[in-house]
Amino acid sequence: MELPIDHFRLLGVSPSANAEEVLRAFQLRLDRPPKQGFTYEVLAQRSELLRLSADLLSNPSERQSYELALVEGSSGLDLSSNREVAGLLLLWESNASLQAFKLAKKALQPPQAPALGSGRESDLTLIAALSCRDASIDEQACRRYASGAELLQEGIQLLQRMGKLVEERKTLESDLETLLPYRILDLLSREKDEEKSHQEGIRFLEDFVNKRGGLEGKRNSEKIAGLNQNDFELFFLQIRKFLTAKEQSKLYVNWYRRGSEDAGFLAAFALIASGFSFRNPELLQEARKYLRNININGFDAMPLIGCLDLLLGDVKQAESRFRSSSDEKLRDWLDNYPGETLGALCDYCRTWLKKDVLVGYRDVENQTVNLDDWFATKEVQEYVEQLETKGALGIAKAGFSFLSSLGPDQQTENNSFNTLDTEADLPMPGGAIDEILKEKSFNSASTKKDTFLSSDLIKKIISKYYSVFETIKNSDFKSYVSKRPIFTSSIAFIGLFIIGISLGTITQRKPFEVKKVDNTESADLVKPDNVKTSANLLDENANKKEKVDLNQTLPLTTIEPKVEEIQFLIEAWLKGKADILNGQESENLISVARPSLFNRVLDQRKKDNLLGQIQIIDANITSINIVQRSLNRIAADVVLNYKDKRFSSSGEIISETVIPSLRVKYIIGKNKNIWQVVDYISGN
Repeated sequence: MELPIDHFRLLGVSPSANAEEVLRAFQLRLDRPPKQGFTYEVLAQRSELLRLSADLLSNPSERQSYELALVEGSSGLDLSSNREVAGLLLLWESNASLQAFKLAKKALQPPQAPALGSGRESDLTLIAALSCRDASIDEQACRRYASGAELLQEGIQLLQRMGKLVEERKTLESDLETLLPYRILDLLSREKDEEKSHQEGIRFLEDFVNKRGGLEGKRNSEKIAGLNQNDFELFFLQIRKFLTAKEQSKLYVNWYRRGSEDAGFLAAFALIASGFSFRNPELLQEARKYLRNININGFDAMPLIGCLDLLLGDVKQAESRFRSSSDEKLRDWLDNYPGETLGALCDYCRTWLKKDVLVGYRDVENQTVNLDDWFATKEVQEYVEQLETKGALGIAKAGFSFLSSLGPDQQTENNSFNTLDTEADLPMPGGAIDEILKEKSFNSASTKKDTFLSSDLIKKIISKYYSVFETIKNSDFKSYVSKRPIFTSSIAFIGLFIIGISLGTITQRKPFEVKKVDNTESADLVKPDNVKTSANLLDENANKKEKVDLNQTLPLTTIEPKVEEIQFLIEAWLKGKADILNGQESENLISVARPSLFNRVLDQRKKDNLLGQIQIIDANITSINIVQRSLNRIAADVVLNYKDKRFSSSGEIISETVIPSLRVKYIIGKNKNIWQVVDYISGN
C-alpha cells in the first residue's frame, strides 16, 4: 500500500525541524498512542513506523537523499501488507481523515478483505468509523454539508455491513440527523443548473417536515435534527428564498393535507404569488379555498379574500369583504381614505402584495406592483370574462382598467402607485408571514347589510359609466382607447346594457319578503334548534287554504315548487347542517342536499371532531327572492340573520360570528324528480 503522506507529516514535524526536534516529537508520539480501542499488534506496528521515520529524519545523509527525492517529485510511502493498518492509523492521526477513510473502506472490500473476526478487521473498521466522522467534520467546516452527510451515510452503511461498533454507528447516525437542516440548505442553495441536487434537497425537506409533524412540529420535534420550533422557523425562513413559488405551493399543499394548518396559510400565499407574477388567475381562485379554511387565532382573512376579489374584477364583493373585517382600524382607514373607495382597495392590495405576498421565492421578483399591467393581460381578461359569463362573481361592469374607476388625481398610475413603497400606514392583516406561522385559530367578522336593489343603484351605475368617458377625456387614457377600440366599445356596450337591465328589474320585479317573527329563544346559542322553521316565518294573515303543508314536502317533488316550499327546503338544509356541526345526526339533510354538498358538511364535522370542537349555528331567513327558474334549476337570493359560536371540548368559546344581514345565493336543482340544494354562494 502507498500512503499519500511523507515522513515529516507522518511524524508530525515541520520540514525545517532539526534532529533534536525530530526525536522530541517522536518521543511524544510514542507516549500518546490513540486510546479508541485498537489492538496491541497495530499499536506496536505504529510505534515501529514512527521509529523508522525518526531514524531517517535524524540521520543527515539519509534525510538529504530523501529531501532530494521529494524535490524531484517523489511522494507517498510504500508499506508492506503487515504495516498497512498501522499506516492508515498514522494517516488518520495526521489529519488526512478523508484519505484514511477511503483507503480503510477499500481494504474492507472483497477480495482483499481480512478474515472475519480477526484483529486486522476490527482495527480497519475502527479506523473507518473514526476517520469517517472526522472527514465529515472537515467538510462541514468548509460549508460542504451535503458532502459531509454523504460521508456519514457511507460510514453507517459500512458499519452495518461489518456488524461491529454499534455505539460508533449510533454516533454517526446522530451526527447525520443533526446535519439534516444544513444539508438541505446546501442542496437548495446551489446554482440553478444543479437540478438533481435541488430536487434531492426538496425531498429531504419534505421528509424532514413530515417527521416533525408539520410546520408546527407536533411530534416532539426538538429530538428531530436538534431544532426547537423557533430554530426551525428561522431555518425555514432562510431556505424559502431558494424555492420557487410553484415548488413551495406543492410542498405546502401536501403538508396541509397531512394536518398542518400553517401550511394552508403559506399555500395560499404561494399560489397568489405564482398566480399574480405569472398572470395565472386560476391560482388565485385556488388560493381562496385555503384562505377560507385558515384557523389561526386573531387572523382576519376578510381583507385578503377582498384583495383576491379585487384582482378577479369583483369590486363590489371586495369592498364588502373589507367592510366585513373585524379590524376596526382597517374599517376606519377605509372610511377616511382621501379618495374613492376603489382607490383605497387598490392601495391596500398593492401594499399587501409587495410586502407580504411577493417575498421569499426564488423565481418571483419583488418589483413594483402595477394592477393595470395585471388587468391588461389577455389571460386575466379572458378568465374574468369567463367568471362573469358563469355568474360566479359580480364583475365590475365598467371594464378591466381600474383607471376608469378612480378620480382625476388618481390617474398617474405609474407615478403615484410607485411611491406607495414609502411606509404607508396601512393596517395589514395579522402581520408578516413569519409572524403568522406562530398563530392558531380563525376569527371571522360581520358584514354590513347590503340590499341588491338599493334605491341609488342606478345612480351609481350611471355615474360609474360616465366616469369612464370623463376619465378618457381628461387623461392620457385616450391612447389606451385608441390602442384597444374593440375592448373599449365592449365596455360602453356593457355599461348601457347594465343600465337597461337594472331599470327593467326595478320597475318589474319586487323581491319576495318574508316576515320575521321575533326571536324568543335563549341568546346563549346552546341548542342547534335555534334554526327557525318556516312555520314561524309565514304570514299569519295569509289564506289558510293556500298554505302549503310544509311538513309533508320532504323530499320536495313538486314540479313547480312555490316560494314557501323553496324556503322550507333551504331551512331544512340550514337545520340539518347545524345539527351535524353540533355533533348530532340529521335525518333530512341527505334528502335536501346533493351528495357532494352533504359530504362537504360531514368533512367539516370530521375536521372539527379531530380538533375537539363543535359549532352552534343560529340562522333565520329574513327574505327570499327567486331570481331564476327553469324546469330543473332554481336560483334564490336569500338574506339570513346569521350567528354561530365555536366551542372547545371544555366548553370554552373559541370564536363567534354575528352577521345581521348575510346575503346568500342558493342553487336548487332537480335530481330524479327530487329538488335538492346543489350549492350556495355567500355574499352575492
